[in-house]
Amino acid sequence: MLHKVKLTVIDKKLYPELQTEYCKDPNAGMCPCYNVGDEFIFERYGMADDFWHIGLNTLKQTVNAADKIAGGTEFPHCSEAWDAVSRYIYAGLQGGSIMRGWMNDDRVMIACCSDGTRPVIFKIERLDYKAVYINEIGCGDCRDKIKSVLESIDGAVEVRFQEEYAEVYLQNDIEDEAIKSSVEECGYSVLKIDQ
Repeated sequence: MLHKVKLTVIDKKLYPELQTEYCKDPNAGMCPCYNVGDEFIFERYGMADDFWHIGLNTLKQTVNAADKIAGGTEFPHCSEAWDAVSRYIYAGLQGGSIMRGWMNDDRVMIACCSDGTRPVIFKIERLDYKAVYINEIGCGDCRDKIKSVLESIDGAVEVRFQEEYAEVYLQNDIEDEAIKSSVEECGYSVLKIDQ
């Protein structure tokens, strides 16, 4: 299987009494780098290698489209956050257990940055998938048909189409033959499956 890692900001905290007592700017406020609901996707497939760029351009969803948001086009992840989440992201991109024995699902971890006056809390998830290259797939109706049949396979969670292939996201491993035969049912052929 191939792997991506999804990083989601699930909460932000503020401890004004600690900022007042210890910070040079006692009114620094909440972390300006992240918003609750921000989602980042880290990839290592083809030409993508987001880990080595400290997550630059990994921001996929935000409530604030400012250029200086972490993971955007201008600003990689904050060093305090990166120190806290990078080891889990790397483990997930390699297909490893992010936190075995601690979380309900060893593909998930909850972590926070090390800023003690305004920590940001992250959910880190390993996303498992296969890249399915389908011969001469064209129109949206064809893609919808293939998506529907692939998502009906037990263990498949979601299908997303890229320019050259379909990403089949998995809850658990699916045999390549099951994917291939499902695509063939729609009248198409599979050129290859990367995993």
